[in-house]
Amino acid sequence: MNRRHFLSAGIALSFLAGRATAAGGKFEVTRSKAEWRAMLTDAEYRVMREEATERAFTSPLNNEKRKGTFLCKGCDLPLYASDTKFDSGTGWPSFYQALPRAVETKADRKLFYTRTECHCRRCGSHLGHIFDDGPPPTGKRHCINGVSLKFRPA
Repeated sequence: MNRRHFLSAGIALSFLAGRATAAGGKFEVTRSKAEWRAMLTDAEYRVMREEATERAFTSPLNNEKRKGTFLCKGCDLPLYASDTKFDSGTGWPSFYQALPRAVETKADRKLFYTRTECHCRRCGSHLGHIFDDGPPPTGKRHCINGVSLKFRPA
């Protein structure tokens, strides 16, 4: 194999790897764009698949006080227990801790500073961001878009 073939093969493999990741290949639950669009409202799609943010104080889940579990709207994975929810005053449902192995994080550099984005570990749906201004015992605030969640009462 000469150098040109080697470079061409490397570029092709990089392209294919990027397409697999972009298509959600690293998640247990994957859907095409058309499938996501069919199951989500426009607002849910913008938040969960395009990493937008819903307007503050618009989610009914912000005022949810019952015992239960908050699930991913994209795949029904349990994400947050109601006993970790608190009123942050920010206008979004806030939790100080996710359930074990429920969310994954990545750096979000879309603004002038780096934030920690969190997403569902099973389907990759964007949930919100994690900040270091939460209550004990973790000191974290998972600031979550209500359109990314559904609530299952205990």
